[in-house]
Amino acid sequence: MSVRIARYAVGAVPAVELGLGGCLLAGVRIPGAVLLGAEALVVAALGFEGAVLWRLWLVGRRAGAGRREAMGAALRTVVPEKVRRLVAHEVRALRSLGLWVLRRRHGVPEGALAVPYTGPQTAMMYGLVFVALVETVMLALLIPWPVVHRVLLVLDVYGVVLVLAFHAACVTRPHVVDADGALRIRYGGLFDLRIPAGAVTGARVERRFPEGGPVRLGADGVLDLVVGGQTTVTVELAGPVEFVRPLGKREWARVVRFHADDPGAAVAALTRGRRAPSPNQDPPGPA
Repeated sequence: MSVRIARYAVGAVPAVELGLGGCLLAGVRIPGAVLLGAEALVVAALGFEGAVLWRLWLVGRRAGAGRREAMGAALRTVVPEKVRRLVAHEVRALRSLGLWVLRRRHGVPEGALAVPYTGPQTAMMYGLVFVALVETVMLALLIPWPVVHRVLLVLDVYGVVLVLAFHAACVTRPHVVDADGALRIRYGGLFDLRIPAGAVTGARVERRFPEGGPVRLGADGVLDLVVGGQTTVTVELAGPVEFVRPLGKREWARVVRFHADDPGAAVAALTRGRRAPSPNQDPPGPA
């Protein structure tokens, strides 16, 4: 019962804080008693969550788990999967900023081909950053309340950082074609699908403009990973492969279409990998 209450509190605390923040930003006058009571409830909820996590951590430690393993199990029990995934996506994006500054890429082994896919969205991302900066300046000129200025400044700066982090994650986490033809399809820190070489039966350059969100599964089992409203490579599979949506839902796809800035190079690498002999295959003997 206490775990269930803690799970509800995890969702209630951000909702209460966002509600109070929205009221303050909109100029709604909140009575001091109401504000004090709401913050007291938030503190009590956080304290209750901490107590439940501590109890679950102790249970895990008594069962023989290590410190990190016990804490991980406690968090998985209390924090809903969708919340954990959203936080993990955000952390991966922020870490990607460092990789971007250092001009490094994540998960591209030696001998593999990195396949960038950010071309169609780069201008839009920088446009969003510019709009956010203009909005920050305009609000600072129009809103006369210093407290609101500070709140909006923090929110706008963090929004700009998140947009840059999302773009950095896409730049530093390209698609990857291994030397043996294995394929790794990614979309920043939100999506990651590994397809073994043996599962790929064909690949071709094919430009399409599917409707819907960036990760779309059709009724015919075709998975579209869309960037800038388009895909440029179609991969045929020997059988359905399982993939995980950004919020954790698991589904199966029999054909995968994704965008590559240079689709010809990606298809050529996949074709070479399929034709290359397996490293475990004995070389042919003399005729």
